[in-house]
Amino acid sequence: MSQTQKKVAAIQLASGSNVSANLLETERLAETATKQGARLVVLPENFAFMGRSCGDANALREPPGDGPLQAFLSQLAKRLGVWIVGGTIPMEAEHAAKWRAACTVYDDDGRQVGRYDKQHLFDVNLIESDEQFVESESIEPGDHVVVVDSPVGRLGISVCYDLRFPELYRAMVDRGVEVITLPAAFTAMTGNAHWEILVRARAIENLCYVVAAAQGGFHIASRQTYGHSMIVDPWGTKLAERERGNGCVVAALDREFQQTTRRNFPCLDHRRLHCR
Repeated sequence: MSQTQKKVAAIQLASGSNVSANLLETERLAETATKQGARLVVLPENFAFMGRSCGDANALREPPGDGPLQAFLSQLAKRLGVWIVGGTIPMEAEHAAKWRAACTVYDDDGRQVGRYDKQHLFDVNLIESDEQFVESESIEPGDHVVVVDSPVGRLGISVCYDLRFPELYRAMVDRGVEVITLPAAFTAMTGNAHWEILVRARAIENLCYVVAAAQGGFHIASRQTYGHSMIVDPWGTKLAERERGNGCVVAALDREFQQTTRRNFPCLDHRRLHCR
């Protein structure tokens, strides 16, 4: 592997309501990814807990910088010597009955170097599958774009439903993003229709790598998530994918390939409209 290539991993889970079991599986798969050479590991949304309803997670919410889930991520990153994009965990919100879907980022010394709170909340009625989701009843949205430096490039942090809002990623481009990370828990129905199309579109239009780590399986209360965790390059090529079930996908990101692609196909320089 050349000096311009560094491996990253996306972890796929089918998390339930048993936090201890979810953390054990997360740890096992992170270890597997690290043994395969990953320098950055991305966890799925709700990696530690998926209950019967969105509101159930409020019982687990933590204050910033303190709590068992944050300690788990910090200790795991330090022990494995790897950067971790920590899916989402419930963090304190201004409203006592709500929580922030916080994606915390840890470096290989276990230090928190970034935090993104999910901005776009999944309030939809899926008639075809008879499912209704109203995340805004339980989650308080964030309002900041987050891009942080890492050993694999400038990381843009986003979560699940954010994927449908390209203006968020254009704002990341203005902050120098090179790698988009996407913890997610797409439903089986919406995933089948749109997941791959949207992931590859975000990679192509922003000439970025995308590391999309998804929930993929059956959960409590008969919920089913789509899976298909994948790593996509700036030309829209899938480098690795896991369709269903627990596991990890690992691929090398090539900074030289990305820089060459951006020089030869400079669509980011041709923009006439800019997000503010």
